This record gives sequence, structure tokens and C-alpha cells, in this order.
Amino acid sequence: MTKRPALKITARKLKARKTTAHKTQSQILKPPRAKKIPTALSRHRVRWSDDYAWIKADNWQEVLRDPASLPKPIADLLRAENKYIDAVMAPTRSLQTRLVSEMRGRMEEDESEVPAPDGPFAYYQRYRTGGQHPLICRRPREGGRSKILLDGDALAKGKPFFDLNTAAHSPDHQLLAWSADEKGSEFCNLHIRDLAKGRDYDVVIADTDGDALWCADSAGLFYVKLDANHRPNQVFLNRLDDKPNEDQLIFEEPDPAWFVHISECQSGLYGTIDISDHETSESYLLDLKKPHLPPRLIAKREAKVRYDVEHHGERLIILTNADGAEDFKIVTAPLTHTDKNHWVDLIPHRPGVMITGFLVLRDHLVRIERQDGLARLIVHHFASGEEHAIAFDDEAYDIDFDDVLEFDTAILRFSYSSMVRPEEIYDYDLNTRKRILRKRQKIPSGHDPERYVTKRVFAKAKDGETVPISLLYARKTKLDGSAPCLLQGYGAYGHAYEAAFGSSRFSLVDRGFVFAIAHIRGGTDKGWRWYTSGKLAHKKNSFTDFISCGQYLAAQKYTSAGHIVALGRSAGGMLMGAVANMAPDLFCGIVAGVPFVDVLNTMLDDKLPLTPPEWLEWGNPIASKEDFKTIRAYSPYENVKAQDYPAILATSGLTDPRVTYWEPTKWVAQLRDRMTGGGPILLRTNMSAGHAGSAGRFDRLDELALDYAFALAAAKGQLQGKAGRKTKGGVK
Repeated sequence: MTKRPALKITARKLKARKTTAHKTQSQILKPPRAKKIPTALSRHRVRWSDDYAWIKADNWQEVLRDPASLPKPIADLLRAENKYIDAVMAPTRSLQTRLVSEMRGRMEEDESEVPAPDGPFAYYQRYRTGGQHPLICRRPREGGRSKILLDGDALAKGKPFFDLNTAAHSPDHQLLAWSADEKGSEFCNLHIRDLAKGRDYDVVIADTDGDALWCADSAGLFYVKLDANHRPNQVFLNRLDDKPNEDQLIFEEPDPAWFVHISECQSGLYGTIDISDHETSESYLLDLKKPHLPPRLIAKREAKVRYDVEHHGERLIILTNADGAEDFKIVTAPLTHTDKNHWVDLIPHRPGVMITGFLVLRDHLVRIERQDGLARLIVHHFASGEEHAIAFDDEAYDIDFDDVLEFDTAILRFSYSSMVRPEEIYDYDLNTRKRILRKRQKIPSGHDPERYVTKRVFAKAKDGETVPISLLYARKTKLDGSAPCLLQGYGAYGHAYEAAFGSSRFSLVDRGFVFAIAHIRGGTDKGWRWYTSGKLAHKKNSFTDFISCGQYLAAQKYTSAGHIVALGRSAGGMLMGAVANMAPDLFCGIVAGVPFVDVLNTMLDDKLPLTPPEWLEWGNPIASKEDFKTIRAYSPYENVKAQDYPAILATSGLTDPRVTYWEPTKWVAQLRDRMTGGGPILLRTNMSAGHAGSAGRFDRLDELALDYAFALAAAKGQLQGKAGRKTKGGVK
């Protein structure tokens, strides 16, 4: 039989098409290569070169306000990176869709806060089913129809980015000051709404930090203005009938290392202008009944002395670390003599018991104190001095004040959750000590706390310190070393990582992951000393603590080396970059969200928004040779080595003023250039958002699903880098 030539031609064409498709796929999966344009740098007689300095746009300030102004070569690189990660992660698209569906299924779509009483009304925030943004609402205190004061969904319509920042009602309940960030750059526009008419005043106050402080007569408000370098440094008074360019300048801080904020005392009679860096603070008192009076200094700034102020009758109540109170104490001072010489101890300092917050009501002072990483509420009765604690049973948990808008009340509202127990909102009668559950977080798809285990364990650090670790895992998970682990950490600015409930993480836990929080040095999880021993010259303790936590979990068979995915954001992203350099074989994957990885170059640039204030956290490499040497020795970007790296996912926001987009972009380029194997190295840049990513609550799930899909793929060995390194895993 004669063969049909047409079939031969078809077969050859088909083969050619397959070959072409294979080549095209290979080309798609080839990572972008940023151009190397060496920039010579020198400091303290040290010379070095930065091949990727060009990625920082000269017009970065303009980009914060107008993302479209990003120079084309940089924009092309970021888009190429986004295209590359889309290609690499394409096999996980269906998984990401399932993850979003699961996480959304655990969200109460029409969630509503417990209304907080204030005068004739009770105020609260809620969402509509399918809505991305909050609705600001109120209802009559004694019952009646609720009213939407501000519709976040309507305000966000048609905008690439919208984040509702503040909604503060006036004392007479007739007006609402609200602010929003519409670029992700945290320059907020402040609006004033007439609640009776349901519309805003024509005047919009631009470039504020978002906060508003009402005068007692509701005829004006204070706000904070940001300068061109995004530093909050001026306080203005707007009398509602004035134009913003005619507003009265109340206070200005000329030192770029200090940031200015405003806050209202619980009594509603006074407000404060709060100026601070990372070690020292200073406050001024504003008489809200007499806003024309100049702000009054409470106590002049004194190096390394911090204080926070509340008002109570004829005195101030102050939380401070003055006089060697490392873990803070609470003092009082008469309104007529507020300087430090007149401070008298109310709650004395106790080493190792850190006071992290306090609430002042008419008859009671309530404080949150933390010991060995766990917080508790302590109630103090002013008249008798009697105290009692509010107790909790879980081994690891989170507790905080919830909205209390009134001063003359004996009802404390607080929130409580653990890693297995959804958030609960309680009203607690400070006199009778009765606790009333007002709300329990609903998990529509179902949640049984008994299916899970939460516990605290302690790893031994290199120098003998014990580092707390909070754990969450399914009761059925085998702890024989085969389980993958997501190890999360931060370790900076004195931020304590609370063991709170997070519904999204069960998408990993139900797939066999052990979820762990490393309470490393740099935070205040074990008191202020825990913070100071993880900053400046001691910064490496944060990194070695984290590594010790991973090694401990492997040694105790919660997981094993090479089965751990590390996760950290912002300063926690710096942690990710450092541990990737120091212990790459411990991890199968690293998720670095908006990572602060170009530490040395950023701290050498005093024109960047956060650099001068940050010198007290990291050191000043401009002025100090020792600080330069310390930072250069650990800065992730400078210390990328010729070694195998685990798979790495970095994320960034183009309009991020905190960790600028070029930091992760440069780091990714450096990794690809120097590494000898492993990976892949992936970068996702949100081209219309900033530090916190997408503002819509469902859009944020898409970003989290990418993180989790990456973690799952890394744990299963489904990610392959240029050297073909894979890892074993056991997840579904």
C-alpha cells in the first residue's frame, strides 16, 4: 500500500510545532537579567561597586505620587519579572484558585464589628457581602435603624488603589473626618463630611498622614502634614471655613530624624502632639476646649527616655521608661506641673514584666503587661488601689483592647484569640468582674479547635538564651520529621509577634504543615531587653535566633532541615535575606514580603523618607565607621554568596515609601548573578500598591494565595531553579 504523503507532511509539521513550543516555553522560563551598570561607591576608606544602583529611579519621589512616571527601562524590568513569575507559577494556578476559595470560605463576608457606644450613638464598621472595603456606620444607642456614614466600596469604585484610613466623628456627631490613600504611597487626602447632608465639604486637605483630631466644639480639627520626603513633621489647625493654605501652623519639627503624630486622650478634653524616634519621645498637650492656645510641652526630650500620655481629672497618667524603668512603669503628674521632676510612681517598674499598653477610664486604669512572651490584662481601681488580673487558659494567645470610645464607663471591651481559637470580643464589667461575650469570629466553612494543637516551646540560641516559639498544627499531623513547616519571624522595632488567630493559615495546616512563629530578639516578646539585644551592633542575634528556632524544630521532629519555608515581611524580609545567606540548606523556600534587604545603601542615603529615624534601629553608617562595618557585614544585598540558595519569592509595591521597590528588585538581580545553584528566584511587584499590598480584602487573598502556593510547591519539590535543585515534601 502506498503511504499517503499528506500524513508525512502533517507529522513533520506537528513535530516542528512541538519543537517550537518547547523552545518558546524554555525562553519564557528564562529569568530576566537586569543590566549590570557598575556604580563606584566609597565610605570610610572602603571602596565597592553596586551593579544595580540604576534600578533606583532618580525621580522616586514623583513615582510615589504618579506610578506612571517610572522610567521605561525600570518599568520594563519589573514587568518582565512579573511575566516570569507568572510563567514559573503557572502550574499552581488551579491551586491558587482553590486556596483563595478556601480562605474566602473562612471569612464572614458580611462581617460587622460590635457597635461602640459614644453619647447618643454607637459606631461600628461592617462589610457587605462581596464588598472589598469597609462601611462606616452608626445606629442610635438605644436601638433603631443603622445608617451608613461612609461607603468604602462606592468611594473605591474605578480606582486602581483605595485604602480607607481614618473615620473620626466630631464630638457633636454632626461631622465625619475621613481620609484615604489612593496610591499606596501613604499620602492621605483628608475630607470632612456633613452627616446630615451626606456629602463632603469642597475642601480636600492633601498630603496628610491620615489622622484627624477634633476640637471639643466640633468647629475645627488638627491634622499632620507630610513633607516632600514623606516625613510627618507639621501639625495644622483647620477651622472648617478656612482654605487649607490658610490653616494655622501649630507645631513643626525641623529634625528629619523625628516623626510627628497626634492623638486624643480618652477623656476627650485633651489631645497630644507626639514626637518620637526609635529611642526617645516628647509630647505636647493640646487643650481641645481652647484650641487657640499654643501646645504645652509636657516633658522635654531626654535621650532614650520614652513616654506616652493620658489625661485623668487634674493629672496626667504617663507610661514611661524613665529612671531606668527598662520594662516601663506608670507615673502621674499634676496638670499644672507636668515636667519629669513631678512624676510620681503609680505602677512601679518590675524587671521582666513589660507594660505594653494602658487605658484610662474614670474610675479604673487597665494595663497590658507581658511576661515571658505572654500578655495579660491587669485592672487597677484608682480610689482603692486594688488590682486584679483577667485570666486566660490557652498556652499561646493574643489579647488587646477593642474600641472603647467613652471615658465615663466601667465597661472594658477587649479582644482575645489563640492560634486555634477564633477572635472573641468581650465586654468586661470592671466593678462586678463579669465577662460577657459580645461576638465570636465566625468561620462559615467550619472550624473545630479540637482538631488542632497550639503550644509554646523554647529553642536554645547560640549564646544560651531561650527563644519562644508558638506552634500550630493539626492533631493528626505526624511529628516524625516528615512534616513541612512554615516558620515566620520579624524581630525589629520592639514589635512583639502575637500568637493570634489567622484563618488563612489553615490552608497550610490542613495540608500537613506545622505553622511556627519565632519570637526572636529585636522584638519585645520577652521585654525591652529582648529588643535592645536584637538591634544595632546586636542585630545578628535576630538572624541566629531564627536559625536556632528552625534547627530546634528539626531536632525535635516537628519538621526537618530542608522542609522549612521561612516567611517574613518588611524588616522581617531583611531577616529572610540574612538567613538565606547564612543557612540556605535549612530551608526549601523563603517568602520575603516587601523585604528591607538593601540596608547599607538605604542607611547611607539620608534623603530617603525613613533613613534618619532608622539610624537608631540599625546604626548610622554615614557618621560611624563601626556602624558601617556592622551593617555591611549582614546586609543581605551585599552578602549574597556564590552558593546554592533555596527557592525565593520576593514581593514589592511600586509606591511603597517604607521599603522602596528597588530593594527587592536589586536583591533578586544580585542573587541570580552570584548563586551557583538552587532557586528559582522570583519577584512579584504590585504596580499600583505600596507597602501593605492590595487594599481590597479579597484582593489581598490573591497575594496570600501566591505565597502559600509557593510554599506548598517548595515543600513538595515542585520548584526547580537553574541548578535543578529539588526538595522532598509530603503535602497535598
